[in-house]
Parts: sequence; structure tokens; C-alpha cells
Amino acid sequence: MSLRENFEQLVAQTSIDVSDKQTEQLIRLVELLDKWNKAYNLTSVRNPHDMLVRHILDSIILVEHLPQQANLIDVGTGPGLPGLPLAIMLPNCQFTLLDSLGKRIRFIRQVAYELGLTNVTAVQSRVEEHQPEQLYDGVLSRAFASLADMLSWCQHLVPKSGNFYAMKGLYPDTEIANMSANFKLQDAKRLNVPKLDEERHLLHVVKLV
Repeated sequence: MSLRENFEQLVAQTSIDVSDKQTEQLIRLVELLDKWNKAYNLTSVRNPHDMLVRHILDSIILVEHLPQQANLIDVGTGPGLPGLPLAIMLPNCQFTLLDSLGKRIRFIRQVAYELGLTNVTAVQSRVEEHQPEQLYDGVLSRAFASLADMLSWCQHLVPKSGNFYAMKGLYPDTEIANMSANFKLQDAKRLNVPKLDEERHLLHVVKLV
């Protein structure tokens, strides 16, 4: 089965609308990730068909739970996940993809160039040291850090009432219970990613002060 056929079968199991152009861009992203991975070891996932599930579907499943027009930062983005797939799916959002490793940032810039993504800015920095000219509407993270660390390290990136979208595996009861009083859990959703055996949750946290 081709990557495209596999992808279309996976998407059919969700309620996400993906255009032909977006499908082509997402498949090309997988191809580039597979190509670069051989030299730069960007991800432990080696099989492109597994990348479709673990990287692409696992990222775009967020589309229905994010604002459709916003300025967002993906912290600890690695090779651009979930930021690159989301930038393809949400063209009216601006995405800053932040990582401390140069090889990942070079990959992200190459993908944005090849796919014509004008809504992606790649920044090489530690999150604590990143000082944006303009505060973001929201912070995204996927397997980045504990909830407490994410909120602590990233609170300077958003204004009061700013949003944090944390992707988690198992529902993190303890992390939520230990959350600072400066933040409020707005929403928590279980995500159903086709062909993924692990649990996925999205926590939406709002900054109160």
C-alpha cells in the first residue's frame, strides 16, 4: 500500500477534513523526514508508514481542538512535531517552532521551504531564553516536559488569559493536582488516533495572572 492510500484510510477513521494539497504536503513531510532521518537521526520511528500514525495523525488530531486563527509556539518541537503538520492543516495560524538543536531547526526550515509554508518560523533556542517580540496566543507541547515544568518555563511566552495546549499520554492526574494556582485546567480531552495503541490526551490550561 502506498503512503497516500494508507494516509487516506487513516484519515477516513477521523472527522478531520484534509484537502488534496494538504494530503500531498503531509506525505511529502513524511518522505523528507524519512530521508533526513537516515543522516541526522531526527526520530526513533524508522518506518514511513509508522510515521504516518505516530507523527502525522498524532499531530493533526489536534486540529479540531485548537483555534483556527492564532499565533502559536510549539516548544521542544523536535523535528517539527506537532507544529509542521498543524501548520499545513491550519494555514490561518502562525507557528513558531522552537528547539535547541540546530539539526532539527535546519530540517524544519528546509521542509517549510520545500512545502511553501509561509506560516512557519523556526527558532533555535532554549525555551527559557526565548524572548518573543510579541507574546503568543498559545503554547503547544508534545512529550516536552511535565505539566509543572511546561507552565513554569513557558509562562513568559503568553499574556494573562494565554493558553497552553499540552499533549499527554495517560491522563496525568498527579500533574494536574500539583498545578500552580496561577493556572486553570480549562478542558481535557481524550484523543483517538487511528492505529495508535497508546492513550492520548490534550490538556487545555489557561494562565490566570
